[in-house]
Amino acid sequence: MISITITSKNESLHLPRLLKSLKLQTFKDFETIVVDNASTDGTKDIARKFGARVFDKGPERSAQRNYGVQVSRGQYILVLDADMTLAPGVLADCIGVVTNDPKVGALIIPEKSFGIGFWTKYKVFEREFYVGDKTIEAPRFFKKTTFKKFNGYDTGITGPEDYDLPLRMRKAGVKIGRIKSYIYHDEGRFSPFKSAKKKYYYASHSGTFLKRHPEQVLSLGNLILRPIFFKKWKKMISHPGLTLGMLIVKIFEGTGAFLGAINSGIIVTAKHDKNT
Repeated sequence: MISITITSKNESLHLPRLLKSLKLQTFKDFETIVVDNASTDGTKDIARKFGARVFDKGPERSAQRNYGVQVSRGQYILVLDADMTLAPGVLADCIGVVTNDPKVGALIIPEKSFGIGFWTKYKVFEREFYVGDKTIEAPRFFKKTTFKKFNGYDTGITGPEDYDLPLRMRKAGVKIGRIKSYIYHDEGRFSPFKSAKKKYYYASHSGTFLKRHPEQVLSLGNLILRPIFFKKWKKMISHPGLTLGMLIVKIFEGTGAFLGAINSGIIVTAKHDKNT
């Protein structure tokens, strides 16, 4: 059985769409767990109407996810956000891969973004670059035994916890596979200003991650000039308008992350370490 763990906080707008997509899965042996963080908009009532097991947990996403795994009954774990929907074959594809290759401990499910508003199309364009890039894509499907062996997500990391867990797994030799079916991620009305604020917050809490994985500074820490952009330069040249808009968004996000790193002392610490 697959235990699907969904984290939520005031997600009454998005959650029904996700839960409906779960009802349409071709693989039916799963349970749905919603770990909510003090919603006030009826999110928990919606989850219960769809037959989900509902729990309250905070303060951050990592703690919610780990708790969902703790109370789960399945052999496999799928971690989702409430603003996602699944193609009908996602669960079946995941089970197919881990059944055919017992060495696989985790799976990447590719994502496509969508949304509304002027800036959203640039974020959607950016996300297209990341499909197939193992430095950016992070697994969401795990064997429970593998997940527990690594103690799940590090609750001391906020933001890059999605990357920290698979990096720890890869360094220990865990095989991470992938499927072809997609998860669809609703970006909503994307705002570069709000995104910059989020990057500021994440960077302010990324010290542990960067100390543990310093080799990730170029691929993950450099928001503006990520290597994958240069590898897919033909895509950028073919869409100059989208490329320009994407770079403007990345400048906003990069500035927010830089200021957050300064605020947290990450940059000062890095300079000190370099000089000693």
